[in-house]
Amino acid sequence: MANATIFDRLKQDHDAHRQLFAKMADAEKDEQLRKLFEQFVVEVSAHAAAEEETLYATMLARPDLREDAQHSVSEHKEIDDYFEELADLKFNGDAWRKKFAEMKKRYLHHIEEEEEEMFPDAAKDLSAEEEEKLGKLFAKRKPAELERAKADN
Repeated sequence: MANATIFDRLKQDHDAHRQLFAKMADAEKDEQLRKLFEQFVVEVSAHAAAEEETLYATMLARPDLREDAQHSVSEHKEIDDYFEELADLKFNGDAWRKKFAEMKKRYLHHIEEEEEEMFPDAAKDLSAEEEEKLGKLFAKRKPAELERAKADN
């Protein structure tokens, strides 16, 4: 993925998140589910931070894209709030499963909205060079964000 654009990299992460949801759905033991969920929280937290520092920072600086970026940042905050609520509930209990289902629905809606609406709109405003530069910056930022997210969780 040497010349991957920001959108390629973000979509690749989204696909990995969808795969984690599928693995969680197939998990037969609580410990397996817990590990997958913890991985999901770390991955999504790092993804969101790196996305905000690269694509969203660029979009916020452009009047035509600012509203989309603000909307997505608020959705990232909403997912973080779900993570905090889930942490306060008995893992894999009825209330946890209900809250997890809500979070999953919101997150899948968020990434679908990004891929189908926001990314195409942003692509109209960014040059191919900018998309590639942001992709490289995202690839550089994400490992540091993964380390930070692991330390926080």
